[in-house]
Amino acid sequence: MDTSENENQPSTLEDQATELELDTAKDAGEATDSQSSANASPPKPPTGGRIRTALSKINVYLLLFILIVLLACLVVFASLQRSRRENPTGPLDTQNLTQETIDQLEGSETSVGDPKQILNVESNAVFTGKVLIRDSLDVAGTIKVGGSLSLPGITVSGTSSFETIQAKDLAIAGNTSIEGQLNVQGSLTVAGGASFGGPISAPQISVNDLQLKGDLQLNRHIDAGGGTPGRNAGVALGGGGTTSVSGTDTAGTITINTGSNPPAGCFTTISFTQNYGGTPHVVVTPVGSGGANLNYYVNRTSSGFSLCTANPASAGRSFSFDYIVID
Repeated sequence: MDTSENENQPSTLEDQATELELDTAKDAGEATDSQSSANASPPKPPTGGRIRTALSKINVYLLLFILIVLLACLVVFASLQRSRRENPTGPLDTQNLTQETIDQLEGSETSVGDPKQILNVESNAVFTGKVLIRDSLDVAGTIKVGGSLSLPGITVSGTSSFETIQAKDLAIAGNTSIEGQLNVQGSLTVAGGASFGGPISAPQISVNDLQLKGDLQLNRHIDAGGGTPGRNAGVALGGGGTTSVSGTDTAGTITINTGSNPPAGCFTTISFTQNYGGTPHVVVTPVGSGGANLNYYVNRTSSGFSLCTANPASAGRSFSFDYIVID
């Protein structure tokens, strides 16, 4: 055998085993490297790619919501700007009343603040002197007056409740509703018409003209008031005869005393104290039998009436006639 060939081969079985183990380990290392390379994570994408991925996942509804919020903010801003232009003065400033300011007000006429400011008094305030308000007074709460209240004029726009009101002169331009009794100590003058839904009770009622649309019911007597009418003697009294009258324009009694040789004609003429609007109705009735045999009659006008007879009365007789006059 060639000597060089024997040198390249392993000399013993031990050397061959060692060489085989080295080859096996080499193959295993190569396999392990291949497996590690296969199990390694893939390379991370660059930063720009991650941002694009996040932006692509944003919901389109979120973008619409943000747009609506921006539009609402623009509308509110425009409204505030327009309100400022309409009210250039802006809100009034407030100023607290300090103790130093109160000390300055005592015994002097010190001006506090200006018309554009509001003076806030947190505590109760007591004014021992007069308080003059040159402008209007707005009261948010109730007003309680312990003494008398003098007002040259008062205007109440809403509903008001008063327990007792004493007014020297009270003028009401609108309608007035009184749920309770109305007690008038003095006279009551009504320039227009008056309508009463219930009965009227009064010890005395004086009217210039009474017009009734319904029946008149009187539970007591009729007392016709007024002055006594005048009279003039007529020719039917005869010589030395006299006449007299008692009563009013509405009702009364005529007394006749005949003299000597009374002729036919009128005994007397009655003149009313107040003329009637037209010729009234006159009713004459003899009292007793003294004038029963007379053919009496009346002549009437708006200013009076005459009591006459168609046949002569007896001389030296006294008799009477009652009369009632109705327009």
